[in-house]
Amino acid sequence: MKTKALRITAFTLLGVLLGLGGITLHYAEGLSYLSTDPAACVHCHIMRPQYDAWQKASHHTAATCADCHLPAEFPVKYFVKAENGWSHSKGFTMQNFHEPIMIKPKNIEILQNNCLRCHADLLSAESFAYTEGAPRCVRCHDAVGHGEAAGLGGPMRTPAEELDGKMEER
Repeated sequence: MKTKALRITAFTLLGVLLGLGGITLHYAEGLSYLSTDPAACVHCHIMRPQYDAWQKASHHTAATCADCHLPAEFPVKYFVKAENGWSHSKGFTMQNFHEPIMIKPKNIEILQNNCLRCHADLLSAESFAYTEGAPRCVRCHDAVGHGEAAGLGGPMRTPAEELDGKMEER
């Protein structure tokens, strides 16, 4: 009899957890994060300025958030997407993220690689391949993705500071 009560309790708790998880997933529009739709990025209110700026920027018609901020290769793309999603949700839930939001050094590498990948026909990859101390594409072309800086991203950092991890995490 004790075993039966324990099973009923366990299944009830499991049902409650699955129900709450399902409601949370629905409320947070969790399945939208599996897409590459830029509107999914703006579910977090903290990303609204970046989204609004992207809509006015020169790359709006050519590239989405995922095109710039995620690797192009499968399955790495979804691994990084999950890693960033976990980091963002944890930071936003715990309210311990840096404001203004800043890109992490690892994601700077992804961004740079995507610039070179998309614009390979316009430049020589060897001459623009990143070496320590060399400027990143966004150093000079910082307005293409999110328009004019308008306070987004904080103060300029040197490439050495970016690589040394001195930039605040997203």
